[in-house]
Amino acid sequence: MTTPEEPTPGEPTPEELIAHYGLEPIPREGGLFRRTWAGPARPDGRPEGSAIVALLTADDFSALHRLPTDEVWHFYLGDPLHLLLLAPDGTSRTAVLGPAPLSGQHVQLTVQARTWMGARVAPGGAWTLFGTTMAPGFTDADYEHGNAADLTARYPFEAARIAELSRP
Repeated sequence: MTTPEEPTPGEPTPEELIAHYGLEPIPREGGLFRRTWAGPARPDGRPEGSAIVALLTADDFSALHRLPTDEVWHFYLGDPLHLLLLAPDGTSRTAVLGPAPLSGQHVQLTVQARTWMGARVAPGGAWTLFGTTMAPGFTDADYEHGNAADLTARYPFEAARIAELSRP
């Protein structure tokens, strides 16, 4: 794993990636992103599909949220990313997006519709560059921000992680 002070030779820094992609803050959720693709509009006005590139650093996180359709996460560069997934059936799991698929990490992971999800760079890591893709595409109305009290009541066995991945 790298630290902000000691990047791997030839690997870009978070600052270089922010400048290269023109990343901006993700409202409420956390992290930085840029939409890289949106398909043509459907009759209901939604894009056929959409994709983003995003960056999380060790001092930030993707707050718990859910979406009405499946979302595919893609690992690109940096350190592994831990995703807490709280399923509609009341179960939970932590998936790891990262560069070591033969060690149980995922380079691509589909989060099922209506699953609460939140992410943080793995302990000891500095940053992760990743992307997500949705079809139909994302609209701002799709985003449902998690409420820590409600989620803790539903998933009490994940109370500590829910607190770590929640924003007012």
